[in-house]
Amino acid sequence: MNVEELRNYCLSLGDDVEERMPFGAFKAAQGVLVFYVCNHMFCYFDIDHFEVVTVKCQPERIGELMEQYDCITKPHNMNPKYWIGILPEMADNTLLEVLISNSYQLIKHKYRRHS
Repeated sequence: MNVEELRNYCLSLGDDVEERMPFGAFKAAQGVLVFYVCNHMFCYFDIDHFEVVTVKCQPERIGELMEQYDCITKPHNMNPKYWIGILPEMADNTLLEVLISNSYQLIKHKYRRHS
């Protein structure tokens, strides 16, 4: 999956998904594209250096995922207790989509606004 396909997938998860590039003040992070639901991050990656996709994950699943898949690694600049990194070059599209969707659902469930 390339950057544009991944971007389109993230945006397809719901009408409540927003994308931003919030780190423009930091030269090393100017190309980081972040996807939000309920105003909280659920996925991000650097569009200029597309090496790691960082997503939220259940802490109890992280060890198992890292053992099962070589493409699962430590997250980029996030707490490895709650986040994972995915190497897009090594991951198949289905796994990427499942893990991104899981992250979206985790964040949405935690932060959804109650009417």
